[in-house]
Amino acid sequence: MNYRKLDAKLAAVLDELENPEEAALSVFIYMAARPDPTASTFLKEIGVTVSARQQIVTAKVSPRAVEELSKQPWVRAVKLSRTLRPLNGK
Repeated sequence: MNYRKLDAKLAAVLDELENPEEAALSVFIYMAARPDPTASTFLKEIGVTVSARQQIVTAKVSPRAVEELSKQPWVRAVKLSRTLRPLNGK
């Protein structure tokens, strides 16, 4: 795994997972350029929907997919998405 491409929160969550096979992580994937056919195919294989114009995509992926993403030369960074809550606290 290339930890230089992961933000600190994502790296911490990956280290703390008790059962990584069952986990699904919400992440942002930052790409160096718009996805070429190879990148698009790779993303589709791990369950990520992407259009040809996007350089940043959100996805729900497994820890194993995060590891594979971190090894790709066209991936600039992978960051953990925050859990959103309603503003009124309900």
